[in-house]
Amino acid sequence: MGAWEDACAYRGSSTFLIPEGSFFLAQVLFSGPCFGDLSPKVIILGTLIAPTTLTADVWIYFKSLRQLTITGNIGSGILDGQGAETWLYGFNCRHRLSCGIFTTSLKLSDVSNATVSNISLVNSKGFHVALNGCDNIHLSGFKITAPWNSQNTDGIHISQSTNINITASDISVGDDCVSIGPGSINVSVSNVICGPGHGISVGSLGRYREEKDVMGIRVENCTIKDTQNGVRVKTWPGEDHASKATNLTFQNIVMFNVSNPIIIDQQYCPNHFCDIKESSGVKLSNINIKNISGTYNSEFAVNLQCSSAMPCENVQLSYINLTAIEPPETDDIGRFNCKGSLNNFSILNSTF
Repeated sequence: MGAWEDACAYRGSSTFLIPEGSFFLAQVLFSGPCFGDLSPKVIILGTLIAPTTLTADVWIYFKSLRQLTITGNIGSGILDGQGAETWLYGFNCRHRLSCGIFTTSLKLSDVSNATVSNISLVNSKGFHVALNGCDNIHLSGFKITAPWNSQNTDGIHISQSTNINITASDISVGDDCVSIGPGSINVSVSNVICGPGHGISVGSLGRYREEKDVMGIRVENCTIKDTQNGVRVKTWPGEDHASKATNLTFQNIVMFNVSNPIIIDQQYCPNHFCDIKESSGVKLSNINIKNISGTYNSEFAVNLQCSSAMPCENVQLSYINLTAIEPPETDDIGRFNCKGSLNNFSILNSTF
């Protein structure tokens, strides 16, 4: 912390270096603002190892910083969350709704104009990477790994943030590879390899009152393989939790052995402690899903569970070419399931 404080206060450009080697690290907060709003360049060459038990909600926390760069090298810059003990606890407590905090390995909050690249994260207790209240952040070259059955280990989670770019990353986790939460505006996800995991998701939305809207999400040129979902929008039931998600684009995506390639789920209720008979109060509109190809292993290639109170509006599927791994028993064309209300829905030049 002394090194960080010196680098942050330095009257000019500075570098904060974590050298080669393995280092045991408890919860740590790197906070600004730094001198002249110029943050140190952070270079991680070693491996940082978290305690097996950690009660903090964040392990490595960067907060209130401008012009921040964090980088590692290929094969170095590893953050090991040691999450196995937490996953076991989480598996047992989730059914009782008695879970404590699942620690996020790396979080940026109130950070702007930042680049984070070439970092490897393994076995986080909770989310591997989280951005909250950030603007103009570029993430690239991430390698994120956790077992397929680890709970709540999202690769990258975004909330209350604007102008976020995620690219050229490989994410294999037990939950969403990328999850885009409330208040996310102008988010781009491209050239990401996802799987195993739960796919790439907008949401979940509508769980809490007065959530901010989601606008301008673009997911493209990605590969999704061996996942529970492909591209997904998920909102909780409950009409009094009103918000909007609009201008969502998913395009040029290849899928292999995916269970739910294209899914809108406005009855999202993972713990079964909500009433799915209630309509979702989240308004979904202007959703463009284009040029999706590959294979799936479930009954439906397209599954749209829209709100009956807030119809999905302006949803277009075009150039969808998905093949069931096990052919249907009948000659009926199309494995499509729809529930709720849709306004202005179209399918163009597609087979599934």
